[in-house]
Amino acid sequence: MSLLEARAIRAGYGDFQALHGIDFRVEPGEAVAIIGANGAGKTTFLRAIAGQLPLSQGNVRFDGQALDGWPAQRVAAAGMAMVPEGRMLFPSLNVEENLLIGGYSRRAGPWNLQRVYALFPILREFRLRNGTELSGGQQQMVAVGRALMANPKLLLCDEISLGLAPVVVRDIYRTLPQIRAEGMAIVLVEQDIGQALKVADRVACFQEGRVALEGIPGELTREQITLAYFGS
Repeated sequence: MSLLEARAIRAGYGDFQALHGIDFRVEPGEAVAIIGANGAGKTTFLRAIAGQLPLSQGNVRFDGQALDGWPAQRVAAAGMAMVPEGRMLFPSLNVEENLLIGGYSRRAGPWNLQRVYALFPILREFRLRNGTELSGGQQQMVAVGRALMANPKLLLCDEISLGLAPVVVRDIYRTLPQIRAEGMAIVLVEQDIGQALKVADRVACFQEGRVALEGIPGELTREQITLAYFGS
């Protein structure tokens, strides 16, 4: 049984329809990358499956449960956590407080403050600093650590490389094998195609709210990806 299965998902904002019947699945422990140009519906899709945006059509099953109508907090408690685009740290809290908020659901699992600090040692050093005082890369580490503190079965990562220097992106991506080591599945929305293909078991390319291409990275040609990404 798939960990996540979305069928015929349609969603949007007011009269604007952003997703047009998307089918998508994630197996336990799998890493799936979603690529596509700006406006392709990638972030909207993450928000829809996480309960942050209502569906106008379709359904989502997660870990054997139908999520129809579930609010975001209930989806999170069931084992889905998001690293949002832009990090969205709480500006009034220090680093450690931001991390602790991620564990509010008190789900059992291996991730705690010490594990997060071992994954990102710089955060231990800066744990009492306000999160907004950190560099962009360090803030992204806090955002990832906050999501891990929820001990999710599925981690949704939305543009974790956006606006960061290449060396910082490499450092963050090097942690993904450790995050997956205990069976956590990951959905990775990424505009850096090369980076996404390196870490994903499967890739789906979104184009104008539809899945234009899906497959195993090593089996897809550059021409196929380019056509799916930009269209004809």
